Amino acid sequence: MKPHKIKTLSRNRRKSGTRKKVFGDAQRPRLTVYRSLKQIYAQIIDDMEGKTLVSWSSQQAKAAAGGNIAAATEVGKQLAEKAVAAGITKVQFDRNGFKYHGRVKALADGAREGGLKF
Repeated sequence: MKPHKIKTLSRNRRKSGTRKKVFGDAQRPRLTVYRSLKQIYAQIIDDMEGKTLVSWSSQQAKAAAGGNIAAATEVGKQLAEKAVAAGITKVQFDRNGFKYHGRVKALADGAREGGLKF
């Protein structure tokens, strides 16, 4: 098996373990993060309804380089602004199988600065 396939399978295994515990509802929706090589994406999801309430990405933020920590922090702040405007203040953080380090941590810190609590 190719190394990138093993890496993806390992992340999906970690993701499924986390998703057993993290579930978003109307009072406390789930903030999920996806990190690719060039961009970072974040969504706030109500799992009871199966709907995305708020989403934002480094592509929408028009960041010069979407794959760095500064862009991830900006995405977190912008997402938090949109969420607070929609009446969402508390969320559950779902790192989606990624290590809580680097860009994922920067996005979480930016969301906290923007006013989200988790």
